[in-house]
Amino acid sequence: MAADPQVSTPKLAFGSAEEPEASTPYAQYAKLDVLHSLQQPRSKVDAELSFIITTQVMELLFDLLRHEWTTAQHALREDDLTAAHAALKRGHHVQDVLVNSWDLLATMTPMEFAAFRPVFGEASGFQSSAFLRLEFMLGNKSARLLTMYQGTPSVHSELTAALHAPGLYDEALALLARRGLAVDVAPGPERHQESEQVTAAWHQVYTDPELADLVLLGEALLDTAERVTRWRQRHYSAVKRSMGAKPGSGGSSGLSWLKQSADQDVFPELWNVRNTL
Repeated sequence: MAADPQVSTPKLAFGSAEEPEASTPYAQYAKLDVLHSLQQPRSKVDAELSFIITTQVMELLFDLLRHEWTTAQHALREDDLTAAHAALKRGHHVQDVLVNSWDLLATMTPMEFAAFRPVFGEASGFQSSAFLRLEFMLGNKSARLLTMYQGTPSVHSELTAALHAPGLYDEALALLARRGLAVDVAPGPERHQESEQVTAAWHQVYTDPELADLVLLGEALLDTAERVTRWRQRHYSAVKRSMGAKPGSGGSSGLSWLKQSADQDVFPELWNVRNTL
């Protein structure tokens, strides 16, 4: 059968006389040679490769989520609710993939995990600077945790700046204040504390028709918060399934610490206002 003249054939040869063994443009663009060299299991347990790849995928998604939340913050500073909402929605898709990424580890048995757990020593996801940066953006700040990064000055400096900078929720509350709502919350290096004043401001948002555009912001932020809780719950379940209540490899109490984290509301006033509507 003759080939359809309207269907173009993709280019199959690359390089030149000077570079006869050049890789494809796709491999060069995505740095695939580097990417596929980063998985280096330390044991012969098959499940370790799945564990490493899942962890690396999560780290990349943390970076992408940080990008979207930072974009949302910049839009909120400019009072651009359309752009902020779009960035948050893109972030929701990233969060959904993050939550579902736990499925990759769901089939790992306790025996498989125990077989390779000793090879990573004190390594723990708790030590992820990218994840901690997201926690700071959510308002879950703790100066004490910066101690982990004293040996890496560039990371320590970046996280110190994030500790003192306004988070995603801070920018939303600042917008509410600019719209005339009674919100007096000064961003700082402390963990966000529930505020009756902020709850009252959100109540006004949800009950005043003239503030309907801010309702969309509140709901988008709540979608973000709910997905954070889903992530924490899946993390808790994954650890409970693979290692039970054993202490965490990084020195944490393991399951009890994860349970406490999963029970903590993100953007608490957006949840509290539901009690009064």
